[in-house]
Amino acid sequence: MAAKHKLSRPLACLLGGTALVALAAGDAQAQFIIDPPREIAPPWNALRPLESTPLPILSEPETRDPVAPEDTPVRTRLRPEYAPHGIRFGPWMFHPTVTAGGFYDSNVFSSSTDKQADFASRFVGGLRAQSLWERHSLDLRLIADTTTYRRNTSLNESNVDFSANGRIDIDHSTQLLSRFQAAYQHDQVGSLTSPTGAIEPTPYGFFSGDVSLRKQFGRFTASGGARVDRYDYGSVLAANGATINQDSRDGEVYIAHGRVDYASSEKSAVFAAFEHNWRDLRGTPTASLDSNGYRALAGINLELTHLIRGEIAAGYLNQSFVSATIGDISGPTYRAALTWSPTRQLDVHFKSEQVVTTTSDTSTTAALATSFQLGADYEIRPNLIFSPLLIYEKDKFKGTPRDDNVYAAELRLKRLLNNWASASAYYRYLQRDSNILTNSYEKHVIGINASFQF
Repeated sequence: MAAKHKLSRPLACLLGGTALVALAAGDAQAQFIIDPPREIAPPWNALRPLESTPLPILSEPETRDPVAPEDTPVRTRLRPEYAPHGIRFGPWMFHPTVTAGGFYDSNVFSSSTDKQADFASRFVGGLRAQSLWERHSLDLRLIADTTTYRRNTSLNESNVDFSANGRIDIDHSTQLLSRFQAAYQHDQVGSLTSPTGAIEPTPYGFFSGDVSLRKQFGRFTASGGARVDRYDYGSVLAANGATINQDSRDGEVYIAHGRVDYASSEKSAVFAAFEHNWRDLRGTPTASLDSNGYRALAGINLELTHLIRGEIAAGYLNQSFVSATIGDISGPTYRAALTWSPTRQLDVHFKSEQVVTTTSDTSTTAALATSFQLGADYEIRPNLIFSPLLIYEKDKFKGTPRDDNVYAAELRLKRLLNNWASASAYYRYLQRDSNILTNSYEKHVIGINASFQF
């Protein structure tokens, strides 16, 4: 039983990312810390060194106990009778997906005064192509997402996202990893990254490239790399008919990162991770947005029993702005995450995190954000999964007297119909209480989705 969760966590990372993005979609941008606990499997954690990573498997394959499907995490559990077959073409496997649905939003502008409810339809099409080579790998993904509102057509948006993840196996313990992303996306109205007074989503182009080298030395694993992100923002319409120019947020963010892990056993490991960034943004003639900073974390991953596993990490963050009116933003940061599996049908997740951050990579509004999250995945039946989530967040804004409390909750029910179709329904509640009343609001969102995969 000790190996119960060891093999499942890499799978959880690879398959769970899409589910977490879907969970946080929509109004999630309204707070800083939004994601439920998640893990990124090696070697891909080298590209996201500050994210949690599963404990390593040190035993030889022939000595490991087989892991039954029912002993893997509920959310990402493989269910052969409901697994998509895919379309094989030579050394490639293709997985097309289509999702159609709709939702009701009680406050589409996330406003304290102009509360307007509306219905919207959503259509998402995707295609994933995975290489089947014996060595190296390439994973390509294309996603197109369109949301159309019935009355408030100014909120309509269409997004396109293409990403490519590649791995070159230099030898059995060394990999060269790369990631490229090109996307056309939007900041939603009412989110912390949307300009004040906007009545339509803010469009922007996003380009990102990352290259990292990862090497394993016995129980040690080390990685280092660099990433560049480029933002290109468009203008947005304000409620008074004026145009809000967002060109000042255009520019590049350069990041150097590294991580070192030491596994004392298959039940515990310590790590240290570091990111340094340089933000070269356009700004305005009277206000520079350029800055540089870092975030460092050190911590321990451990499995207390075969039922409980978790991570505790602490560190420091600093961001120094060129503009004297902004100055330095710094403070401690920590992360604690715990997963408890009392039965094979139930996983309970807890996460607490504190960060000193800006509202986005391309702005200067800073806040100390502290978040507490409690969620679960309950397998009512093998093809019926219930996932509740509760979030509380405290946001203390720097340089202003603004303090916010954020309360959020979600209930999601997913039904797997067969190996090519599934359906889901969800309810989401979000309330932001601010001592600046114009920033306070609440909303309810109810939606349904039908998904098809091959």
